[in-house]
Amino acid sequence: MVVVDTNILAYLLIAGDRTKEAQALFAQDPDWRSEAFMLVEFSNILATYRRMGDLSRAQAERLLNEAETRMRSLVNLPHMAALRTADQFAVSAYDARFLATAQNLKKRLVTEDAKLRAAAPVLTKSLADALTRS
Repeated sequence: MVVVDTNILAYLLIAGDRTKEAQALFAQDPDWRSEAFMLVEFSNILATYRRMGDLSRAQAERLLNEAETRMRSLVNLPHMAALRTADQFAVSAYDARFLATAQNLKKRLVTEDAKLRAAAPVLTKSLADALTRS
């Protein structure tokens, strides 16, 4: 099982400079978990790409369907847990949802958010670290 932040899912599904690494992580272990808010954030990424003209509506919808298919095991974290985790690590409640999920699943969150990794190094690791220390 791998607990991932939204950016890792985006790297997996939207071609870019870290897609190969995200694909390698998925190939190592396709049991990706996260907090349910991930799909809200991913939808926002797709909406941004749409506004910029980088994705067609059909492409965005296909990517959202693929995200929902790959991310079947999402955690619905209680809001109070997110608030307490946000307070503990001095992060947004959005980011806290992912940290608390990792903590509850007893795994480190794979994220490329450097500020989040700095705020909670015991609960996070980079994509590169996830590939070398799996």
